[in-house]
Amino acid sequence: MVLSANRERITTDLETLVAIPSITGDESEVQDEMTRLMAATGLDVISFDADPNEMARDPAWPGSEMPREILPVAAGTLRGAGPGPRLLLIGHVDVVPPGDLRTWTTPPFEPAVRDGKLFGRGACDMKGGVVAALEAVRMIGEAGVELAGEVVLATVPSEEDGGGGALAAVRAGLTGDMAVIMEPTRLEVVVAHAGAITFTLEIPGKAAHASTRREGVSALDNLFDVMASLAADEEERNESETDPLMSEIGLPYPTIIGKVIGGEWASTVLDGLVVEGRYGVKLGQSPEEAEAELRSAVSAGWAANEFLSEHPIELVVSGGRFGSARIGDDHALPRGLAASAEEITGVRPGLIGVPYGADMRMFVEVGETPTVMYGPGDVRVAHAADEHVSLDEVETCARVLAHWLENELGAA
Repeated sequence: MVLSANRERITTDLETLVAIPSITGDESEVQDEMTRLMAATGLDVISFDADPNEMARDPAWPGSEMPREILPVAAGTLRGAGPGPRLLLIGHVDVVPPGDLRTWTTPPFEPAVRDGKLFGRGACDMKGGVVAALEAVRMIGEAGVELAGEVVLATVPSEEDGGGGALAAVRAGLTGDMAVIMEPTRLEVVVAHAGAITFTLEIPGKAAHASTRREGVSALDNLFDVMASLAADEEERNESETDPLMSEIGLPYPTIIGKVIGGEWASTVLDGLVVEGRYGVKLGQSPEEAEAELRSAVSAGWAANEFLSEHPIELVVSGGRFGSARIGDDHALPRGLAASAEEITGVRPGLIGVPYGADMRMFVEVGETPTVMYGPGDVRVAHAADEHVSLDEVETCARVLAHWLENELGAA
């Protein structure tokens, strides 16, 4: 059966969602809108607010970057006429802050369509994917496709700062036989992703007057020694990767220092620095195992430094902990989804790995649900000024997802 997507409806829905500034930690309004849209689609809707304080006691709790009082989760189910598999379409509705507003061509929460692309914070990451999934479910319902099984569309908060919303969804029973997360993948099928942990280093030094700087020890010089050790560790970790899905990325496990704080007076030798950074979690590795490697690398940096060997660096790992995940290339999920995409577009998408963390690992590792990522948009414009998504890609994604659902659940 040929299923048709409604481009005007896709555009309207995406404009509505992007106009809601659902910055991580403040997702209730957008989840209210998702609940309304799901109900209007005829889905059986549930919504609930998980308690992050209770969730933090869960052994699988991934941490978080933002303070919050609730984790709002929404889900809608399209039930078939008979028994069959349960397939999930999953998306996060939180977005990162817009940054310097002067770098945007149009305001980040005033969606604008230019040259077939919709611009606005969250358009790519990942409200475009959420709208594609919503449209796919509508297409199935409007075409009267007879299903054997059920489709669940679930939207979660807190992906950007750890994945607590995905964990809340899993613990509430939002798991199934297979799942697709509509992250921006340029319509390729992601079967493996790395992870990341966030760390803070307190680098000591010894203050002195600038005119007698040799009497002091610059914390900045000490930081350079540690960074050299981290660079050597990064090179070794990436060169030792044997899975071609990750090694072909080139740098699947980057280490960066993203924030540096220190100094009080221009003519005083720096006596301390606080730096924050990101450390990659390798495929098949837990965040705890990655932390052990990070500590080893930092220790190597201070062991070779006479001052630091007597004044050790303080290292703290906090915030979100993104684990890695992988499913087999030969699993029925990526093969079936890729086949559906080829039938719709004429081009078979690649099965790829990506170097960033995502909710996929929560559903694979904790929810025991085979999961891939497939969605419109390019991650290179996510989190950036003038973030955007191609409306053609959103529509294509909706058509592919609807076709996949029909192939998997369509009653013979």
